[in-house]
Amino acid sequence: MDSYKVAFVSLGCAKNLVNTEQMMALCRDAGHAVTGDPDGADVAVLNTCGFIESAKSEAIDSILELAELKKAGRLKKLLVTGCLAQRYPDGIRTELPEVDGMLGTGSYTDVVPAVEQLMAGERPERFGDIHRTYEDGERWVTTPPWTGYLKIAEGCSNGCAFCVIPKLRGRYRSRSMPALLSEAEELVRRGAKELIVIAQDITRYGSDLGDGTTLAGLLTELCKLDVHWIRLHYLYPEAVTDELIEVMAREKKIVHYVDVPIQHADDGILKAMRRRSTRAEIEALFAKLRAAMPDVAIRTSLICGLPGEGEEEFERLCDFLREQKLQRAGVFQFSPEEGTLAAAMEGQVEPEIAARRVELVVDLQSRIMDEYNEARLGTCVEVLCEGFDRDSGCYVGRTYADSVDIDGRVLFTAAGLVPAGEFVWVRITGVSDGDLKGEIEG
Repeated sequence: MDSYKVAFVSLGCAKNLVNTEQMMALCRDAGHAVTGDPDGADVAVLNTCGFIESAKSEAIDSILELAELKKAGRLKKLLVTGCLAQRYPDGIRTELPEVDGMLGTGSYTDVVPAVEQLMAGERPERFGDIHRTYEDGERWVTTPPWTGYLKIAEGCSNGCAFCVIPKLRGRYRSRSMPALLSEAEELVRRGAKELIVIAQDITRYGSDLGDGTTLAGLLTELCKLDVHWIRLHYLYPEAVTDELIEVMAREKKIVHYVDVPIQHADDGILKAMRRRSTRAEIEALFAKLRAAMPDVAIRTSLICGLPGEGEEEFERLCDFLREQKLQRAGVFQFSPEEGTLAAAMEGQVEPEIAARRVELVVDLQSRIMDEYNEARLGTCVEVLCEGFDRDSGCYVGRTYADSVDIDGRVLFTAAGLVPAGEFVWVRITGVSDGDLKGEIEG
């Protein structure tokens, strides 16, 4: 079999990155040269996101950039995989002729034969069953060695009115606990000191297996590994059990950081979204989390501009945020995605109004975050060092309250060398644009 140079570009979330890493390992094991640079490659594999409008635009822009490399003779073939291919195969065929082949979300494991078909002059299109995929394959891990993602399930069965993910990724499927523990052990052997447990919804882990497997049980086993931090993304509010909270509070390795996507705080909007929690139930959950873990940092996701959201509904959301003072929030403008219930709802909000509401919530949350950071002045916090930032002349790292690429950072000085991947204690001396500043203790 001939050997080819195969370049991988991954867009979107960490869950998508795991699929990219699986494809990289398959190509490597088949004898191909794997790279992250498409310039000069035989085949570029672009793993796309197609969840919302901004993600689709990024994917299309990336396809056009790679098409320019093809046009210049610096790339031979382009294979598009992932959610955009799954969602819009006809559009890609007609509007983006630069694409030479496609793999849907049910066909990641077909990457090697697809590469070989491309180089033989064929145009492979493979769209396997999105409800039955192989998730236990080996990965070529691309994250820094001190942090590793552990994807515990694929798909989603929640059926939120605004979300197209179940149509792209299939129904919820938990991976087996033995497979997960084996993968986690390999990540730790590689040097991982932080495991980030991910899925579209980790709280329902095991619910489809019918053997008593739960997230609480998995976490208890993961805590037996030689790892320093275990971080959780995402916890759906209605599925957070008392047992899970007890494990999170008891196990020292599980950081007191919870990512709970509530999406809104008005009961009418929550019902229209087909969410399963009311505002009162969300407030009760947050009270439980804070009682069990007084230092807990709560992150959430919010959508502004869902059809039916008037000024009163929006103000209830703002009131909730003022009262709850959540330390972290991602705020998104409603995107009427075709094929979702929300796209066909009456009472669509003008995009300009929705965008303005996003700005107002971002401003509100920025003030809350600033208050949280200012309250940390003078405290000594544990920081995972991620390297030296030449622009600031400081080391850079994260606390337990900061997840990778989405939250703030700590910029700190030290008298000696601090290796990336080491945990150090830093005294906080200042704040700047959402980041903390400090100096190493001792």
